[in-house]
Amino acid sequence: MQYRKMKKTGDELSALGFGCMRLPEKSGKIDEERAIAQIRFAVDNGVNYLDTAFQYHMGASEPLLGKALADGYREKVKVATKLPHWIVRTREDMDKILDVQLSNLKTDHIDYYLIHNVAGSSWKKLCELGIIDFLDKAKADGRIINAGFSSHCSKDEFINIVDGYDWAFCQIQYNFLDIKNQAGTEGLKYAASKGLGVIIMEPLRGGMLAKNIPSAVQSVWNEAGIKKTPAEWALRWIWDHPEVTVVLSGMNEEEHIRENIRIAGEAYPNSLTPEELGLVKKVEDTYRKLMKVGCTGCRYCMPCPAGVNIPVCFEMYNNKYLMDGAEKRGMLSMGNPDFIYLMQAGGILEGKKPAYASQCKNCGKCVKACPQHLPIPQYLNDVSKEFEKPTLKLLTKIIKPFMALERWRTMRRAGKKT
Repeated sequence: MQYRKMKKTGDELSALGFGCMRLPEKSGKIDEERAIAQIRFAVDNGVNYLDTAFQYHMGASEPLLGKALADGYREKVKVATKLPHWIVRTREDMDKILDVQLSNLKTDHIDYYLIHNVAGSSWKKLCELGIIDFLDKAKADGRIINAGFSSHCSKDEFINIVDGYDWAFCQIQYNFLDIKNQAGTEGLKYAASKGLGVIIMEPLRGGMLAKNIPSAVQSVWNEAGIKKTPAEWALRWIWDHPEVTVVLSGMNEEEHIRENIRIAGEAYPNSLTPEELGLVKKVEDTYRKLMKVGCTGCRYCMPCPAGVNIPVCFEMYNNKYLMDGAEKRGMLSMGNPDFIYLMQAGGILEGKKPAYASQCKNCGKCVKACPQHLPIPQYLNDVSKEFEKPTLKLLTKIIKPFMALERWRTMRRAGKKT
């Protein structure tokens, strides 16, 4: 296993991290025996960074990881989990939620604690509620060792959050199709320049860069002198970046775990040749030609006068048609593009006003600003037809009370502990 140093902490972390968002399931629940065996196998073979979150697997991921880390495994690893800021109403809520998470994980400290999926407006709200005081005190009393944040926000919002606190690390979505999307390459390099360790999520874009590869894309991969799977090329491309500390993989197949461990032991920074980098660039270009919308996520079209989150709308639209088996995933699945559209364009997690494609007023401002000269209003109409079916409003009515119930259950459990 290759290890990379977290600059501010000195920790030597495995280049491959085990993501606990997509653990193996049986009869709709986590297959505990298999999941624990997979996690322990990864740890036995050098993986020492394990990532979970409060709501993964409908709240079952943290407790499962707590069980997996019994029998001496807790001492071998660094555990990362996340504060679900969308259920935080007061400064006291932060402590209560953290205490529940410590109980879930059967530990007295979180090695790497993240504010989950934070963006500009939620960061501002959290600051007003006292998040900095919470992080400082939780670190001082040892419940948190290192503080960080995960984010899917724009580059500018990301940089503002990086500068907003003395973070040890951050977590971003990054792969060869997201070099300009979200934090992108500029955000990656900026965070690293500030001394932050950078954890990478969605290196395979939910699996779409690894499975059911379009024939046009596979033809390009076949041009390589040394044959590798599409997944290996995608992972090696990320590990080629010296700014990257850990790449998370939501591994739930034993074969994939073994393969990823092998690749992580070989894929060192700056190890790809110019020819190999050119091959990946050619694959990127081929994917973009296959996308429904040729949006690069540059955000020149923003802000939209009508409040539409144009880049998110197009990202979800493209993902739905490039993601293998998207139509087979449950509507409330974290990997379902329809659900992600609801949560992000619907502004549910951020507490914002909706930013749906259907809000477009066809003013034309975005068309003038787009470097790709895309007919954005026309594409937004397509997005609206694809995602905004009658079930959308129904689901919105269901999700909000569900999140309120989730918060109530958490606070009730925290109240019983005190």
